[in-house]
Amino acid sequence: MAGTDEGHVAAQDDALFVLTAVLLTPAQFPSVLGDDYPEACAALQLAPVAEGYGLVLGQDGNGARWTVVVDDVSLVAVAIASWDCGMEYDLSPDERSMVVALPGWPLALAVAAPGVPAPHDPEPNPELTDRTPLVPPDTTVWGPAQRRMGADEIALQWAAWREQIDDANFAGDTRPAADEASVRSAQAGPRGVDTVPEEAGATPANENGGADTDAAAEPGASAAAEATGTGPAAAVDPASTPPEQDAEAVSDPARAAAHRGIRRVLAEARAYVDSPPPPGRVRSSFAPGDARTLRADGPGWSMVARTDDIAFVLLDDEPGEVLPVGRGPELPGLLAALDRMAVRPS
Repeated sequence: MAGTDEGHVAAQDDALFVLTAVLLTPAQFPSVLGDDYPEACAALQLAPVAEGYGLVLGQDGNGARWTVVVDDVSLVAVAIASWDCGMEYDLSPDERSMVVALPGWPLALAVAAPGVPAPHDPEPNPELTDRTPLVPPDTTVWGPAQRRMGADEIALQWAAWREQIDDANFAGDTRPAADEASVRSAQAGPRGVDTVPEEAGATPANENGGADTDAAAEPGASAAAEATGTGPAAAVDPASTPPEQDAEAVSDPARAAAHRGIRRVLAEARAYVDSPPPPGRVRSSFAPGDARTLRADGPGWSMVARTDDIAFVLLDDEPGEVLPVGRGPELPGLLAALDRMAVRPS
C-alpha cells in the first residue's frame, strides 16, 4: 500500500493510495453499516470476530475505490490516533494482515489521491471479486443509516446541540424539572455527507470509528437552532405515561406520536440492561469531566446521551426530528445502568 503524501507514488496499478481508515470493532464501527457490531460486519460479509478489523479506504493506480479489510487492528488504531493529533502516519499494513479487498467505499470521502484519476468504482472483474461495489448511504432520503448518521453528529458536536436546549422547556412553570421528564421536538437533518475534511491527506477519525464530519458544517445553521424557542412539549414522563394517555398528554398528533416513540425507546433501552443486546448496541466513550457519552441503537431508533445530562433520540418514524429527553426521575438511573454494560474502546 502507498500513502498519499508526496514521494509515495505507486508504480503498479494494484497499489493502494491510502486516504483514510476506520475501525470495525464492537466498541467502534461506522454506524452507517448497522445498529450493532454483528450487523455492521454482516453488511460487509465479514465474520463478527471479537478482535474486530481495520477498514482502509483508498484508490488504486487507476483511481478505483477500494476498501481493504485488515486484521491488524492495533496498526490501524495507531494511524487513526496519529491523524487525530494532526501527525503524519504512513499506514501500510502487511499483505499478510489483509482479510479481503472490497470494491467501493461504505463512506463518502471528500478527498482523493493525487496523480490518479478521480475516484470511481472499479470495473467488474470476476477474477478479483464478484461483490457489488460498496456505496455510501443516500443522504436525500431518511432511513436507518441517516438516523444513525444524525446520532453520530450529535455525539460529535454535543455542546453545540446541547446549548440549543433550554432546560426550562422540560417542565411547565408549576412542574419542577427534577420531577418530570419531557420531550421536545426540534427539526434537524443529519448533515455531513462527506465524512472526511476536504484537505488532502486530512484523515482524522472520531470516537465511533468513523471519519470526522465536514469541519466546516455549523450545527447552528440547522433548523434545530430555529426550533429552539418553539416551547416545551407536554410535561410528562414518557417512561411512565400509559399508552391510552399519550394523546391527552400531547395535544398535537405529531407530538403524540413522537411521545409514544420516546416511551418505546426508553422501554427497549431498559430491556437491554436485563437482556444484553448484540455487541455494539450500547457503546460508551469519553466525555468531559467524569461523564461518559452513551450511544445506544435499536430497531428504528438511536439515542445519544451524557451520563450527567439529558438524552437525544432519533426515530425512523420521525424523519429529520431530534427529540430531547429531560433527565426526570428515571433517566439518570437508566443511563448509569447502560454505561455499566456498554462496550468501551480499549
